[in-house]
Amino acid sequence: MEKMARVSTALGGNTLTGRTMFCHLDAPANAISVCRDAAQVVVAGRNIFKIYSIEEEQFVEKLNLRVGRKPSLNFSCADVVWHQMDENLLATAATNGVVVTWNLGKPSRNKQDQLFTEHKRTVNKVCFHPTEVYMLLSGSQDGYMKCFDLRKKDSVSTFSGQSESVRDVQFSIRDYFTFAATFENGNVQLWDIRRPDRYERMFTAHNGPVFCCDWHPEDRGWLATGGRDKMVKVWDMNTTRAKEIYCVQTIASVARVKWRPECKHHIATCSMMVDHNIYVWDVRRPFIPSAMFEEHKDVTTGIVWRHLHDPYFLLSGSKDSTLYQHIFKDASQPIDRANPEGLCYSLYGDLAFAAKESLISSDSNRKPYIGDRRHPIFFKRKLDPTEQFEYISSSSALSVFETDVESGSMDWFVHTAKQYALAGRPLAELCDHNAKVAKGLDRNQVAQTWTMLRIIYSSLGTVSSTNLNHSMGKGSTTLPLMNSFNLKDIPSGLGSESRLDRSKGESRTENILMDSSSTLINNEAEEQEYSLPQEAFPLRHEIVDNPSALDHLQDKADSPHVSGNEAETVSLTPVESFSLISISHSLYENRLPSDFFNPIVRDTLLFYAEQGDVQTAVSVLIVLGDRIRKEIDEQTQEHWYTSYIDLLQRFQLWNISNEVIKLSTCRAINCLNQASTTLHINCSNCKRPMSNRGWICDRCRQCASMCAVCHHVVKGLFVWCQGCSHGGHLQHIMKWLETSSHCPAGCGHLCEYT
Repeated sequence: MEKMARVSTALGGNTLTGRTMFCHLDAPANAISVCRDAAQVVVAGRNIFKIYSIEEEQFVEKLNLRVGRKPSLNFSCADVVWHQMDENLLATAATNGVVVTWNLGKPSRNKQDQLFTEHKRTVNKVCFHPTEVYMLLSGSQDGYMKCFDLRKKDSVSTFSGQSESVRDVQFSIRDYFTFAATFENGNVQLWDIRRPDRYERMFTAHNGPVFCCDWHPEDRGWLATGGRDKMVKVWDMNTTRAKEIYCVQTIASVARVKWRPECKHHIATCSMMVDHNIYVWDVRRPFIPSAMFEEHKDVTTGIVWRHLHDPYFLLSGSKDSTLYQHIFKDASQPIDRANPEGLCYSLYGDLAFAAKESLISSDSNRKPYIGDRRHPIFFKRKLDPTEQFEYISSSSALSVFETDVESGSMDWFVHTAKQYALAGRPLAELCDHNAKVAKGLDRNQVAQTWTMLRIIYSSLGTVSSTNLNHSMGKGSTTLPLMNSFNLKDIPSGLGSESRLDRSKGESRTENILMDSSSTLINNEAEEQEYSLPQEAFPLRHEIVDNPSALDHLQDKADSPHVSGNEAETVSLTPVESFSLISISHSLYENRLPSDFFNPIVRDTLLFYAEQGDVQTAVSVLIVLGDRIRKEIDEQTQEHWYTSYIDLLQRFQLWNISNEVIKLSTCRAINCLNQASTTLHINCSNCKRPMSNRGWICDRCRQCASMCAVCHHVVKGLFVWCQGCSHGGHLQHIMKWLETSSHCPAGCGHLCEYT
């Protein structure tokens, strides 16, 4: 191992010295705890229970507490804690549900002192009272917390969380009677040890299990929690309701949190899986850790600061069977490897760019902001001497490039999303309705697209696409989508590339089908007279004057052209203008294949998506359904859906977003609104979880959802107080709380509707 710096810290006459070091353990560790004088550390696990002395250069094994030929499950530890007042007193939480205390002062080899076997399942956590020598608290998988007096054989109090398993319990450092408990269902409860019948406060802290918590050693009301949702949250408990004041987003489930001594805003964390590193965060800068320890090769299971008043020594145990002492000076600084620039677009198109001031000030071409919104606005942040950030070496500057308010307005997006009809009507009605919506918002190109879709998919019948390819051109000239099209704008090469068949001697409504960019084009404006050439290509032989009835057209591999004997041709006369090329029912009805225009529509959707209009692409995709879905690969569809749903949620259009998710046929999209749909309900009378699906609790046989105001069963929308669990009809509760702040059930709780 490479040579590390040696650190010495003076603590009231005692001096902590040491370096970054480690020792190999006999088995993986589940938990560690340090004694009061910071000279020894205990390591506990399923197959290890040892005490090590922390020397200046190494760890030295002092005592093995697993004695006997066949150690029982009482030695299989899920947690261990060393009393901070009595250096001979230890407690462990066993995986068989037993709480064991150990007296290191015993002269015998077996240091086991007392066994408490009241828990029915694995005990997850044990905690000594910070000032009471004989008070021990435990939290178990069975959902109960028990308080033990070590002078007695049985527990003195049992606390029922009325919920799932308890993951952590911690006595408050500053408040003698208070302890916090965290649960599998995401709740945190605060209890008074004098009142085991009911918790003092409960709030939902995380989306998923809350694995750990830690009271701040200096600030009385701060409680840090970590959960499976990969977040560390800091709560201010001094207010009437728990208030989240800081939130740190990590990259894996948080298994342990420990406040750093003497550093008010620093907290150490480790993960339950995937991530093996230990991070020290400044909660005021939650986006990147201020320090990181990368020594462990497997999941870190326990972390503890060596001394209550020393911020430089951190001890950790891991599943890689190692015990480490980390020196803060040797920690890596992620900020050194981070990109010093940031770039972000706002919802309304404003662009923000942040970088070191030295980089921005070197830009000689920068224009000062004088009120013109096209120029950037500059903000500079100088270092605050009161803030001690060791890893901040320069001040920063922020540039904001604002867009014009009118040009950047997204009102059209919101109105379109609210007014579009995506299902529940015939296709023709959906297209007409959406075209009308787009037209009303001056989005004429989109309106024209909807109109064309109605014509294509509502008017065409079926005929083989092979036959139609002969009567329709496959020109390479690309025409852009537009609201109107003039004949005089057609490129000169179009006539030679597009086949226009004509029929002589027949008088019929002018019907023209043009396939250049595979787009139908409409023009209602008066234009000057324009004449097309008699023939668009050299003739092989003379055209028959009186062709027979329309024969079946046969595909010829050797020639793209069709002779006069093989197809009926359509006459084309000079016109001053012609309206949207509508398809004559008399000529084309029941002849065009239903999927003939699918490649055209696919290209149109790709065009809109590339222009950033995923709203139109997704809306057409939903409306057309199976008609077009097979033309677009699943990955592209999923990308469109996620982009559109993200935009809808940014504008808080939750109902429309959910409708889009529900109408989607992509599996990855459909499952978005099927996560976290389970609602666990407790009976308002006995506070037990409801196990059946009816209105009657199977435990107390009382109606579970009784309105506290009208005393009738609530079978519709139900609202309840998270503090006292009483509630009722939404309108009744709202009306009650307009005149009173106390619970209508008479429990005395101060309820608040938000």
